[in-house]
Amino acid sequence: MPRPRRCRRIGHRPGVTYFKPAGVRMQNLNEIILSVDEYESVRLSDLEGLDQIKSAKKMNISQPTFQRLIKGARKKISDALINGKAIKIEGGNVSFNEK
Repeated sequence: MPRPRRCRRIGHRPGVTYFKPAGVRMQNLNEIILSVDEYESVRLSDLEGLDQIKSAKKMNISQPTFQRLIKGARKKISDALINGKAIKIEGGNVSFNEK
């Protein structure tokens, strides 16, 4: 039996949860699902400029788990940008710690 997944702390609720390429009709788009915890890993690492150890502590996860999250998130975002896919932010075992 796998180990239960820890609830991940999120410091910022996404204000926008859907991005799509301009000029492409919704019915012609493929979607990439970016989980809320993947979104938070990108926000902490790339926008806030925190290192992986500090980011992992803020999210209440280990550094290797954070590394896997950020790697997966960056791959999904790259795929969406390069291949013209929409990005939908949803899901994940998270709790919001907004100020």
